[in-house]
This record gives sequence, C-alpha cells and structure tokens, in this order.
Amino acid sequence: MNAIQGNSVNLKYLVEKYRLLSPLERIVQFYRDFRQEDVLVTSSFGTSSAILLHQIAQVNPTQNIHYIDTTYLFKETHDYKDQLSKLLNLNTITITPEQWKNDFTSKDKTYLNDPDLCCSVNKVEPLNEVKKDFKVWVSGLMAFQTPFRKNLDVFEKSGNIIKFYPLIDVQPYFARGYFTKYNLPKHPLLEKGYASVGCTHCTEKGENRSGRWMNVSEKTECGLHYRKPD
Repeated sequence: MNAIQGNSVNLKYLVEKYRLLSPLERIVQFYRDFRQEDVLVTSSFGTSSAILLHQIAQVNPTQNIHYIDTTYLFKETHDYKDQLSKLLNLNTITITPEQWKNDFTSKDKTYLNDPDLCCSVNKVEPLNEVKKDFKVWVSGLMAFQTPFRKNLDVFEKSGNIIKFYPLIDVQPYFARGYFTKYNLPKHPLLEKGYASVGCTHCTEKGENRSGRWMNVSEKTECGLHYRKPD
C-alpha cells in the first residue's frame, strides 16, 4: 500500500492508526504504507540517535541514512557515526553545506552573533536541497526533549513533505533502557556530561537539551524542524 495518493494523504487517519502502536510497530507499519523511494531518514548521530537507527536497521536495512556534516561537529560525533554505521550496517550519506557559505560563517563567526543564520546556512539549506527528492521525512524527535517537540504528533505536514516521528511519545526511561536492552554503544560525550550534542561552538554540558545554545535566549532548535514565526 502507498499512503500517498498523488499529493494527498489523510494525516488524521495516519495519526489515529499509528498512535496506539509501539515505536517498532510504527516503523514496521510505515514501510507497509510508504514506498522506500519516497522516504528520507535523517540522523544527527547524537546521544539518542541509536534508538531510531537500530529500529530502522531491523525493519528495513537498505534504508539510506542522511547525516548533515556542518563542519563544526565534534570529532566524537563523527567517530560515533562511523561506529554505529559499522555496527548496524547502515548506508550513511553525508550532506555538507555550500563551501563558500560555510567558509563565511567560519570567518565571520556567525554562530556567535547570529546562530539562527549559521544553522540555516549549514544545516537547513543543505537538507532542503535533499528534501526535494522525497515525500516523507523520518526523524527521531522525542516530545520530552523540548517544549516545541511536546506539541508534535506522530505525523505532521510541513510544507511539501510529511514528517514521521515514530519515537515522539516515548518517555526518558524508554530511551535510557533501550541502550541497555540492546547493548548499544553510547555517544562518547554522554558520559562527559553532554546530554545533547550539536556543533562544538553551540554545545556545552547540560541535562536534556539545556547545554544547546546556552547563551542564546529561547533558542532550543537548529531550525530543521522549527523556525521562528515571521
């Protein structure tokens, strides 16, 4: 079955259908309802990324995983990406920003005076180019992580793409226990006090996502999933 008929999809039906399923059951059902060629999966290879990656690897091991390398990521994140890709036999595709724009943000230190612009140039724009080729975007967002994510549902429409969050309603204990249950490696920076890991210049130690953009008022998202209202 293909849940997308032309440009039409019944989001209310999908939400009701998937809401009572477990995360793994959702992913199994998802690949029954959607064609793989329509599906974009992204991962930051952050501290909770292994959960979604492990489940997708079980259900659909041929699924490509897109990884945005802003050029500002921790070496530990790159190493973790390599470790998980090998362990789970993932086909990881790296996305990079336009070099001249990335060079500008480096020389200008845009991340200090305009972090939203830096995120836009190095994360949002590169992914927007990739998104044009897909109809559904799968991400591992969890509602407990930020106030914005608390309001998300299993499916939502965002512009021309449908977004699927199979882990959106899991609780912190589920996330913690999953690594133990399946003996998955943790991000190297987690034990050093980094509960959430992004770019080096915008990440400090802290619980949940409190260490992200610590010196920037109200910023909790890079812009991939959320943009400030106009």
